[in-house]
Amino acid sequence: MAKLLYSMGEVADLLGENASAVRYWSNYFDKFIKPARNAKGNRLFHPEDVDTLRQVQFLVKKQGLTLEGVTARLTEDRRSVESRVKALESLKSIRAQLVEVRKAL
Repeated sequence: MAKLLYSMGEVADLLGENASAVRYWSNYFDKFIKPARNAKGNRLFHPEDVDTLRQVQFLVKKQGLTLEGVTARLTEDRRSVESRVKALESLKSIRAQLVEVRKAL
C-alpha cells in the first residue's frame, strides 16, 4: 500500500535528488505541484505530486529541457511524458530484477 503523503526528504530519496532541487521544482512548478503543509510548515507531497516531480526530473535531466520547456511540455502533452516516465521506471525495475537473477546464478 502506498503512502498518502511523503515528506521532502522521502521525495528527494525517491528521486535521487537533493532536497533543494525538489524544493525549487515544487516552487517553480506550483501550477502542477501543490504540496500540503503540516503545522510546522513542512511540505507534504501527494503521490500525484511525486509522479509530476518524476516527470520534471525526466524532462530536465534526461531530455535536457529548460524549466520553461518543461512547463510547455507538461501543459501541452503531459500524457506522452507520463507514459515515457512509467516505461523508464518499469525498465529500471526489470533491470534490477535481472541483476538479482545474475547474482543468484
